[in-house]
Amino acid sequence: MPSRTVSHGSSGRLRGLFLVMVLVFLESSVFTLAFASSDQHSPTTAHSDGHKATDHGSHNNTGKAFPVLDLNYENVRVPFEISLWVLLASLMKLGFHLVPHLSNIVPESCLLIVVGLLVGGIIRGTGETVPPVLDSKLFFYILLPPIILDAGYFLPIRPFMENLGTILIFAVVGTLWNAFFVGGLLYGVCQIGTESSSILSRIGLLQCLLFGSIISAVDPVAVLAVFEEIHINELLHILVFGESLLNDAVTVVLYHLFEEFSGIGTVTLVKGFLGVISFFVVALGGVLVGVLYGILAAFTSRFTSHTRVIEPLFVFLYSYMAYLSAEIFHLSGIMALIACGAVMRPYVEANISHKSHTTIKYFLKMWSSVSETLIFIFLGVATVAGPHDWNWTFVTVTVILCLVARVIGVVGLTFIINKFRIVKLTTKDQFIIAYGGLRGAIAFSLGFLLEKDHFPEREIFLTAIITVIFFTVFVQGMTIKPLVELLAVKKKQEAKRSINEEIHTQFLDHLLTGIEDICGHYGHHHWKDKLNRFNKKYVKKCLIAGERSKEPQLIAFYHKMEMKQAIQLVESGGGIKLPSAMPSTVSMQNIQPRPPTKPAAERAIPQLSKTKEEEIRKILRTNLQRTRQRLRSYNRHTLVADPYEDGLSDLFLKKQKMFQIEKKVIFRMNHSGIKKAPNSRDEPVLCLHIPDNLANNQF
Repeated sequence: MPSRTVSHGSSGRLRGLFLVMVLVFLESSVFTLAFASSDQHSPTTAHSDGHKATDHGSHNNTGKAFPVLDLNYENVRVPFEISLWVLLASLMKLGFHLVPHLSNIVPESCLLIVVGLLVGGIIRGTGETVPPVLDSKLFFYILLPPIILDAGYFLPIRPFMENLGTILIFAVVGTLWNAFFVGGLLYGVCQIGTESSSILSRIGLLQCLLFGSIISAVDPVAVLAVFEEIHINELLHILVFGESLLNDAVTVVLYHLFEEFSGIGTVTLVKGFLGVISFFVVALGGVLVGVLYGILAAFTSRFTSHTRVIEPLFVFLYSYMAYLSAEIFHLSGIMALIACGAVMRPYVEANISHKSHTTIKYFLKMWSSVSETLIFIFLGVATVAGPHDWNWTFVTVTVILCLVARVIGVVGLTFIINKFRIVKLTTKDQFIIAYGGLRGAIAFSLGFLLEKDHFPEREIFLTAIITVIFFTVFVQGMTIKPLVELLAVKKKQEAKRSINEEIHTQFLDHLLTGIEDICGHYGHHHWKDKLNRFNKKYVKKCLIAGERSKEPQLIAFYHKMEMKQAIQLVESGGGIKLPSAMPSTVSMQNIQPRPPTKPAAERAIPQLSKTKEEEIRKILRTNLQRTRQRLRSYNRHTLVADPYEDGLSDLFLKKQKMFQIEKKVIFRMNHSGIKKAPNSRDEPVLCLHIPDNLANNQF
């Protein structure tokens, strides 16, 4: 009991200190905003006038005292306010984790939006104008890239590639379905006579489709914020988060397409066809830009062995350049960042030092965490800033249509996907995927980009977008964790990979590749093996320096595990006194091949002659090639009987063999005292002939 009392007292003091710091900061932020918006008769102006007077009459200004304390806020206003916002975000994140049991009740994103609402309300309550903090350029060029880079650099490649088909179907087909379903039905509702028909009737079909394309995309920031707290299993996490990453290309194309069509007013078949081509250009172009910059980053890291300090800088610069280069050509910057991070990571980590790897990891985590916190706070402030045009019919129908479209899209697409998946998506999985389709700041920023002159309904759109964001983040985000517990959905298991698991994984990959080769089927294991061979033979030699390019994957994985275990041992205090030169008892160096102690002649393998070796190679080459030519492509979904083969020849051969076996059996029976039962048919019912002298004996 005493210890519990002390802990409560310390937590209370921390809570009080935290609240005091927040209040002090809010007062300072209000002061800075009020001071920044003051008129020109400020101390800065007086100070500049004083300097001018000094310049003009320096000889006559002998009686003016030297300024001991001066005030010049305008020179530091922008960096000072940025620092205050970052400080507020950091304090809010710190306070969220200090308050006990708060994370089990309210998601962090909801609390941050509430903080933003409070800050905006305080600024407005003082009579000042709320600044437009969530500007589209600030969001897309400053706040969003670190979050996407962190997700792409640490993206689990294996589960992502294994579920790539499912992710693409949800991202492309699902987003198209949501956009046209919401936009089309919303246009029908706007045309129905209501009390506010004079307002809604002005919204045309193209404007509704544009709004549908904005509101239909799942937001990666909101998904990350909620799904990382509920610790959902890896399959569901990669499906929903992968969808939120890859639907960016569809959203960008639909947004620009309907925005242009709304300005023109007419849609032709040629423009629609060009819009379809634009989707592939935006998606594949973004991936290509990301791959190019990822290769450049990996190649640059090959020469940084003498300047380890700047190694993390290349990772951040090349990634940001990939994002900006994609945005220059209206390509998908999100897909460029994902491709850049995923491509550069295996080669960069093989070249850079362990300290640089740690720096990259924690700096990305810190940067993305602060950006995510600022996005939700700014979303709350922007909600207070307005302006809004509330329409009950439009807002209510939008929320309902978003939910209905999401449920129908997930259920319908999963019904088709499960026909081709080995691991089926259950009803619980479908519910979590549909319920986890959260909207966020990307939709708000896209709506904020609309110009008031071309889109008079911009304020109605922004109000509906904010309402949908609040509904998905607060209602769905707060209830998804209890629903996961109620439905007993499988959660993520924090299991450390072992050498045994890695060996079995590689063994199964090779085994499945061999099975596909024997069956004549070019599956994803076949192409994965081809890609790995090309990577090992050519790419690694160009992008990885030294002997690490020739290091097998298993040994490289072992070195990583050994390094992690050594760091954990040192941090726990058990390995501080170990000499650095002492090798590990289980190090791979102890099992490296050593020079043979015995003469080579005693252990020499019998050599084959050139003719024999050539014959064996010819036999293998011809038979393996015949396997490809003889067998049709095998697929478990298309394994049906061949209608051109009646099987009579096989049946005839089997019967002929059975007759021969039966004759041999009868012949041996006649010579061994075993004969057929009397008055029997041709069934194989046999009886044993016992001699009389043995039959009369009793046992």
